[in-house]
Amino acid sequence: MKSQILIIALFLLCRVSATPTFPSNQKQPNDILIELSQAIKSINKHYALILAGKEIEVRKINRDLVTTTNLKVKIDLLVRKDQIQDEILHINSSNLNDISKIRYLKGLQIIKILYEKVLSLDHHFASVRTFNEISKIANPNQYPEYDKLKEFLASKRDKKSAFELTALLGTNTIASVIQTFTALVSSNLTKEEKEKELAKVECILDFTLRMQNDLNTIYFETAFLQTSNEKIKQDIEVLFKEYTKPIGYGATLENCRTNDDWEDITQKMEDYLTKMKSTSGSAQYKMQVNLDFPVDRLLQFISQYNSFIDQGGKFYEKFSIILSSYENEKQCDTKLPVEYKKLKADINVAIEKFNVAYKPVEINGTKMKEILYGLNEFEKTE
Repeated sequence: MKSQILIIALFLLCRVSATPTFPSNQKQPNDILIELSQAIKSINKHYALILAGKEIEVRKINRDLVTTTNLKVKIDLLVRKDQIQDEILHINSSNLNDISKIRYLKGLQIIKILYEKVLSLDHHFASVRTFNEISKIANPNQYPEYDKLKEFLASKRDKKSAFELTALLGTNTIASVIQTFTALVSSNLTKEEKEKELAKVECILDFTLRMQNDLNTIYFETAFLQTSNEKIKQDIEVLFKEYTKPIGYGATLENCRTNDDWEDITQKMEDYLTKMKSTSGSAQYKMQVNLDFPVDRLLQFISQYNSFIDQGGKFYEKFSIILSSYENEKQCDTKLPVEYKKLKADINVAIEKFNVAYKPVEINGTKMKEILYGLNEFEKTE
């Protein structure tokens, strides 16, 4: 009985911006798992006490059957024993139903929490991708100081021999820098004037030429993370649809969240359990299977979510190393774009979020043994 109950509990192993999305007291999936474990133990204890009383009565009947010689008494005892066996079956069924209910509702809470996390991550990735400064700070053509130098050199060049870059090449970093250096070297400025003009943009050119590929890496890998998160979002919405289908709830997860429709789901769950109790045999078994089927789906999704969060955390740790790799940062500190410093701060916040707010659901080790095999290393073997 105990192993059956624990196996039924299988499924429960089961945005980042600069401003935290989740309050510090926001429940996490691991909190829900703890609540579930405590609830299951409480339910089992309640029914174990009832069953213990029935077993005592059965043992007494067995003793009386051995000692009594009165045929009528024996028949009455046997009838009562059959009644108790039926009562035990009913008690076991009620135990399973109560666990199914708490398991289902706690699973729903986990889906709700993870959906909020996924939406928050989607907001974060979108904000980074639309953060145009990533492309701007990697291109010297976006800096006013560099534009001034190009305009200054244009005014000094020989109009007959000079040429303009096409609109396409004009935005190309390498082509633009080569033209600017060529114009500076071939200009009629003195050596001191050339050095003075170059000093105005040396940090900009050094930073953009060294960091352009790295900044583009951050941009495109963030785009990859956003695409992956969109897949996670679609999967959890499908999971919710399959999860609530057996009890007759038809709204989407997004609509349920928007309309705060969780109480309606709870009521439909109650109605489903009531109906299941009133059935028997294969019909009841089918209803139980339909209720338990989403368990594996939820566990699979949790594994998928955990893998994505682990991956995202590693990506952002990589981004932090990339942004800290600019070797002349101290020398050029006052001339570096504020967007670069903001991006570094945002990456650090993101790392913290992946470690805390979005951390994986704990489904390994002892907890996995308890859920999969009914083993609890902290309980005495009965």
